[in-house]
Amino acid sequence: MSLISAMAETARADKYTREQLAAVQQKKLERLVRYARENSPYYRRILDGTGDDIHLSELPVTTKPELMGVFDDVVTDRGISMERIDKFTDDIDNVGRLIDGKYLVSKTSGSTGSPAVVLYDKRCIDVQSAVAALRTFARKEDLKAFLGHGKKTAGVFADHGFYLACGMSRYMQLRMPWEKSKITVDVNAPEEQIVSELNAFGPAMLSGYPSNLALLADNDRLTIRPDVVITGGELLTDEIRRKLEDKFGCYVQTHYSCTEGGEIACECSEGHLHINEDHTILEPVDKDYAPVGSGVMSDMVLLTNLSNFVQPFIRYVLTDRVIVHDEKCACGRSTRWLEIEGRTDDILVFSGGVKIAPMSLYKVLEEVKSIRRFQLVQTTPDAVSLRIISDDRDGAFAAAEHDLTEFFASKGLHIDISLSDEPPQANKVSGKFKHIYSEIC
Repeated sequence: MSLISAMAETARADKYTREQLAAVQQKKLERLVRYARENSPYYRRILDGTGDDIHLSELPVTTKPELMGVFDDVVTDRGISMERIDKFTDDIDNVGRLIDGKYLVSKTSGSTGSPAVVLYDKRCIDVQSAVAALRTFARKEDLKAFLGHGKKTAGVFADHGFYLACGMSRYMQLRMPWEKSKITVDVNAPEEQIVSELNAFGPAMLSGYPSNLALLADNDRLTIRPDVVITGGELLTDEIRRKLEDKFGCYVQTHYSCTEGGEIACECSEGHLHINEDHTILEPVDKDYAPVGSGVMSDMVLLTNLSNFVQPFIRYVLTDRVIVHDEKCACGRSTRWLEIEGRTDDILVFSGGVKIAPMSLYKVLEEVKSIRRFQLVQTTPDAVSLRIISDDRDGAFAAAEHDLTEFFASKGLHIDISLSDEPPQANKVSGKFKHIYSEIC
């Protein structure tokens, strides 16, 4: 599959009925399962006994710890190993480059804190690019204005590291070095630097994490007037959506994605997140993996990425709680749409009123490779406590303390950082897990 054929296929699917989409899903599922069974030792084991008559509900469920624990057996290219990937990702200049000239490498800790390494083959990259090109904009008028203003795009994200957004962006830059219409502004840079870069560039589209953009919206020196703001990575609350609309005077939208599945759902003009069902199968389930009905909040979802053949994700557990709707949307799209509970980590407020968005701290700690899971808790206006799971707690804490100290110092803060005896844990009342939260009112 080429990018042109991926775009043509995606455009055709926008006109499909639900029955046609279901047929497309089944055909792609059968092809994916057969390929995985033939080329992955792991899937050959767990799919032993499945015949050519493939039914999604009869396939086994897979989890992140399970797949990462036997990574070398999961991938379908027998020349790829975790050892080789670790060496490849030791060089930060490889962000956006393809290992063996074939696969884009991304890393994430995910919402559960368990680390993941995800490979995209060319097919998967092209599909994600096609979805981004054809379904990013919720409203046609915003797309028209964006195109009329030179397609200038600014993303306020981590500008280094093996994150999917960063990797895809640099991949495109390396392929088209002459392209000057896109920039990435480091989310962890000093705020005045971020403001200066955005003002100088004047983006037609602004993207970033909702909590970070909400903090930037408080800065009177930020004077950009984008045609659209597109958020991701966190839950876009109604409060933040209104705040960003008031600041930038444009439509604000979001999307639902993850590294393992790419663009799972895109927003429409009615504010509904439509599942990209031609490339993704999403099953809302309860805690026992039993399906839940339309309009019912799930305990989790099972994701099947129909485009990734080098590292298949089949009925893969995501801990997101969603409500999937079967009723037809007024926008005219035939696909099902969803509501997502989303990540709701806290914005931390330190002495002097300095506010730090959770994703900034998340990205700092995610870079400490020896930490398998973490939770940062603000205990006073000038102190935080770090809960970690690591095979080398002292070494991991020393590295984390160093990086956090440097980060806080860049914000003009001197924060006491302590190592907690407690492990990362969910709220005892709500049962929800937060990586970053405050215990002070």
